[in-house]
Amino acid sequence: MRQTRFKTWKLGALMGGLLSAAAIAGPAMAADAGSFPDHNIQYIIPFGPGGESDISARLQQKYFQDITGQQLIIQYMAGGGGAVGWSQLNEMDGDGYTIMGTNLPHIILKPMGKDPGFKTEDLKNFFYFHYSPDALIVKKDSPYKTLDDLIAAAKKAPGSVTVSGSGTQSANDIANRRFESMADVKTTYIPFKGTGAAVTALLGGQVQAEWGYTTTAANHKDKVRMLAVAADERHPLFPDVPTFKELGYDMTGGAYRGMAVPKSTPDDVTKKLSEIFGKINQNPEFRQKMEDLGFVLIDVPYDQMDDFMAKRRAEYEKVAREMGIIK
Repeated sequence: MRQTRFKTWKLGALMGGLLSAAAIAGPAMAADAGSFPDHNIQYIIPFGPGGESDISARLQQKYFQDITGQQLIIQYMAGGGGAVGWSQLNEMDGDGYTIMGTNLPHIILKPMGKDPGFKTEDLKNFFYFHYSPDALIVKKDSPYKTLDDLIAAAKKAPGSVTVSGSGTQSANDIANRRFESMADVKTTYIPFKGTGAAVTALLGGQVQAEWGYTTTAANHKDKVRMLAVAADERHPLFPDVPTFKELGYDMTGGAYRGMAVPKSTPDDVTKKLSEIFGKINQNPEFRQKMEDLGFVLIDVPYDQMDDFMAKRRAEYEKVAREMGIIK
């Protein structure tokens, strides 16, 4: 079934012209890390366009080409809050020329519940490059001017406040559940296929609020307002927006974003990819662009990935028990 889905998706991508000729021509050849990459790389975003994963990938494109002389060909494989893509990653060619975005807590939490078609340990993550704090966001003309306003509405009519977010068992889903518990309220959380779709629902009036990120607010600063941000300190781009902690709710968290390759990809090629994206992350111009958009940059290369993932797993297991995902 998964193989059939992948073939169907790939045919659709080809007919849609999303892949360059270089990215799809001919059978896969064994990658030589010494000359790698010698043609364009397919970068699959397992969400829809317009979200943080897409925005950061678009920014990485220029610097990837500057370093390697090759292009990142971005395409989308949305569904299941990322699970459609992650469940098919290991069916793709392990030659280094296919990479896929990965997100935390998604790739750890989802396999803790029902079978999403992949296991966390089967994803060969090679670099994690940024983090974006959770934020509760409303439209500029919303009647909810403060977090207390939204809480009051939710208490008055439980379930009446509708909130969009990216996927289930995701950073947004976790944030909403934690907030409901701490504020003793009930909202109606509506999952969408990525942050882009979630913010579109907010701007279009389909929902009254959105669980997004500081990056969402930065990207739509003339149209939205953050009520609070789940960080230890106020974000420098939004000095007037309080943290949840300031407002009496011990909430910090957000989404980490990185990349993985099929498990069959040779280690030397995987390390080369890690080095390339590490160089991108250190580029001052790139860093400034990312920070201006509300991202918080981190550097987790391939050789530090096991420790990084182990720490994240320990954190998310506690959350998963609180959410009832695991007993």
